[in-house]
This record gives sequence, structure tokens and C-alpha cells, in this order.
Amino acid sequence: MVKRSTSGRVSPPAGRPKNKLLAALPPEDFARILPHLKTIPIKVRQVLYRRDEPVRQVFFPNGGVASITAAMNDGAMVEIATVGTEGMVGMNAFFGGGMLAGETMIQVPDTSAEAMGTDAFQKEIDRQGAFHDGIRRYSQGLLTLLMQSTACMALHHVQERCCRWLLMTHDRVGRDEFDLSHEFLAMMLGSTRPTVSVVAATLQKAGLIRYTHGHITIADRQGLERSSCECYSTVKGHFDRLGL
Repeated sequence: MVKRSTSGRVSPPAGRPKNKLLAALPPEDFARILPHLKTIPIKVRQVLYRRDEPVRQVFFPNGGVASITAAMNDGAMVEIATVGTEGMVGMNAFFGGGMLAGETMIQVPDTSAEAMGTDAFQKEIDRQGAFHDGIRRYSQGLLTLLMQSTACMALHHVQERCCRWLLMTHDRVGRDEFDLSHEFLAMMLGSTRPTVSVVAATLQKAGLIRYTHGHITIADRQGLERSSCECYSTVKGHFDRLGL
């Protein structure tokens, strides 16, 4: 059984990873896949998948934020989705694809991730049990995130998008402070470093964040929510309805 702490945050059962998909599995299902899980440390800029390389493992983050990017031929990249403890990285394995068109890297590190070979992953998916159902629900949430992010990038101002990204990261890391460089934030927002500097300074002047040397502190969560575009609440509501 998944327990809630006094603060309202969900705590995994004793001995389980912090990843919510794995923590929610029935005991017999988790025991079956446990021999196929390998806990690996994660660090900032760690690349989990490179462009056009085959997917040989999937990853279940126990903390932090992994960034899924789309890459252009000139090397430019823009973030299209992020993954935290609510999900998994390597969804191509679920859909039957073997290659990724971009890179996936760790943007905000925290503890570890559980790695699982794609053969063992597919074998468990084919059982059509609780593991399959959890991954299927997450795939629906990820698809919503991808669609909403596309619309957000086209229609909303960079400052609103920045607030959305900060809120999503705040939800995932579970703490008010985390490290994030101008370079990464610019890539995530599909913008330039000078523009990101202006946006960060504006949010800091408004008392919403404190940002010094790549270190961000969320100072006013409610203010960020008011300043964010509708995409944050739309995606969060969908994930909540899916129980993720």
C-alpha cells in the first residue's frame, strides 16, 4: 500500500523505489520485476538517450527531472517534455519503437533511477497486468503533456511558459530550491539566454523566485501559479485524474 506522509505527499512502501509507477505495483508484480531493476545514480547533464540510438533500457526516475528534447540537424535542441518520479523515460519501448529523434538528459539531478532492460520490460508489458496498466495510464498523461507543450510553445509568452516549467519542476523535486543554468532554461523554453535572463530578473523582481548563479528558489508558489499560462493546470489536472 502506498502511504501518505503528514505533509500530504505520497510515500512509497518500505523497500520500494520512490518512482510512483513502481511504488504502486501490487507486491507480487513488484517482486517479479525486481530482479530486472538496477539502481543507477543520476547527475546533471547525464544523457540517458542519444539521438538515433536504439533504446536498450527504460528508466524510472526516483527523483529529479529528465528532459526529453527534439534535435535539429544544426544541433539546436528544444525541450518537448519532462519526466519525474511520476513516470518513465523510454516510452518508445512501450509503443514498439526502437529509435529516438532527440536526446533525453537529466536537467535537475536527485538521487537515482531504476534501469530495466527492454526485453524484460516488454515481457512484463505482455502480461497485461498491473505494470502494463500503470504504463498505459502514464502514456496517456505523457501524450497530453506533449500536445499541451506544443500549443504552449506556439501561443504563450516566454514568461508564462517559464512559470509553467518552474511549477512542474517544483512539483517533481518536492523542494523549494534546485539548480538550473540559464543555458538549460533557454533550451527548455525554446528561447535565448539573454531573453531568459530578462524573464528570470522579472520574476525575481516580482518576488516569485530568487535566482543566483544557476540556483533557483521558489519564493511565491501561488504567485507563480497566477503568472503561469493555463497549460500548467491543464496538464496537472489530467495527471491527477489518471492517478499519476
